[in-house]
This record gives sequence, C-alpha cells and structure tokens, in this order.
Amino acid sequence: MRVTRDPYHPGIARRSVVAIGVFDGVHRAHRVIISSAVAFARRTGATSVVLTFWPHPQGQQSLYSLEHRIRIIAELGADVCVVARFDRRFARMAAAAFIKRILVDALRASAVYVGENFRFGKDARGDSALLQKYSAQFHYALKIFRVLKSHRRIISSTAIRRLIVEGKLYEAASLLEHPVSILGRVGRGDSLATRLGFPTANIDPQHDIVPPAGIYAVRIVWKGRQFKGVCYIGTRPTFKARDAERSIEVHIFDFRRRIYGQPLEIAFVKKIRNERKFSSTPALIKAIKKDIISAKKIFSLH
Repeated sequence: MRVTRDPYHPGIARRSVVAIGVFDGVHRAHRVIISSAVAFARRTGATSVVLTFWPHPQGQQSLYSLEHRIRIIAELGADVCVVARFDRRFARMAAAAFIKRILVDALRASAVYVGENFRFGKDARGDSALLQKYSAQFHYALKIFRVLKSHRRIISSTAIRRLIVEGKLYEAASLLEHPVSILGRVGRGDSLATRLGFPTANIDPQHDIVPPAGIYAVRIVWKGRQFKGVCYIGTRPTFKARDAERSIEVHIFDFRRRIYGQPLEIAFVKKIRNERKFSSTPALIKAIKKDIISAKKIFSLH
C-alpha cells in the first residue's frame, strides 16, 4: 500500500474508489466501509483509496497511533492511504471545496464510501446529504453505511476507548473485531527486569490508548513473526514511588534478539492479575514466575 500525506496532489489515481473517515482503531464498522470500497475498486478496475485524518479532528486522544492505523488499513487491502493533516488551514476548508479539490480534482473519485455520521468541511457542515447533492455534478457514486450495533450498542471509537480504559478488553476486542493492541518502539530501560532474570523490551507507545495497570498474557508481532509473552503495565511500586512514570514492558518467551528502536505490536490476550507492591525482591521474582506459568496455560487454551 502506498501512503501519501498530500491530499491535494493531483494524479494520486486515474480513477478511484474512496473510503473516507478518521477510522480511529479501524473497528468493525470501519472495516466494513474500507473492505467494501476495496472490493468494489477491484471489481471495477479502480484504485482503492482510504482518506484519513491526523491528528484527530475532534481533538480526542487517539485510540490507535497513525502508524498503527495505517498498518491495519494496509492489511485490509487498500491500494493507497492518503493522510490529510488536520490543521487550521484544513479545518477552514468549505465542505464544497473539500469535495471539488480533494475528492474530484486530486483523487478523481468514481465512488465515495462513508459512514452516515461522517462530517467534513468548515464547522463540520458537510455531510452525506451534501455528498449526494454533488454526486451527479461530479459523476461519482455514493455509498452510505449505517452505523453498526453490537448488542444494541453503537460500535464507535468512543465506546471502545472507554472499554479499554476500564479494562474490558474482551468487549473492546469484539467491537474492534481484532484483539486490543498497542504499537510502539523498543526503548532502552534500566535493565532491572534483566537483573531479576526476566529480560524485557521497554515499549514506548505511539499515542495508543493503553489498558490499565497489571500483568497480561500477550502475543507479540515483530517483523511479521508472532511470539508469546507477558506484558507488565505499571509504575513498579515495589521499587519506586507512587508518582513514578508508567512503564510498559514485555517479556517474550524464547527470544534472544537485540531489538532496540524497532517496532513491536503487543496484542492483549487475557489479564493475569492486577499490579501490586511486593514486600521483597524474592517475593516479586516468585510472582513473576507464577505469571509466566499462568500465561503459558492461557495460551494452551487459546
């Protein structure tokens, strides 16, 4: 998939099917829109384009980082991902100008795919009705997707953010249609876990919403390969003060590579226990060993 950050550049495609949205988290409803656009583009010989925005137009904390979002969009088979920088200039663009300058002149859209609640243009005045109004003039088909619900609950990024923060990862994963995960680069830590006998990769997440503190069984994706392990999220209360910064560390089973600076995706399988302060280092080591045993039992059932 080709990625471009210039939505105004003409000639991104000769003829395209464009899926538009923030697509934060690329949840189940987003996947329907994007996958449908990709399938229609392939049937009609057009280029499938996903037009997304960064940072979040509503100023919300991102459910997934931009890099994480782009990864998932690529997995759905899109040919091109256009990332429009949502700055003051972009926010002031009139809705009609957005249609003409970006969808028509730059992307040469033959079809546009959007969710029914999608808004665009200055003061969010553009909507699906405006897209429909201009469709005949600019000769593009319009496909509008109704909101999806799961157990009478609207599938939305806002709902998923809340579930992750509350630690309801199973419910969040069902709305995402994939496990809750974070993407980050491996940074250098203080090697405390290594001295305890459990080497870990310290993860610096990129704007992702992070689950609550605790120990989790996780799957780790590195360079397209999948590994198993345990992830710790917390402030190391056994060794540090309560106001210490949060750390995210993952111990990967049977792994001996140097991966500083490289991206890892951490997918959460199941929580093992809450974070707690131990009375001594030996007590902590004993607990970590039990956590690893518990994680391996969880994987044997998944």
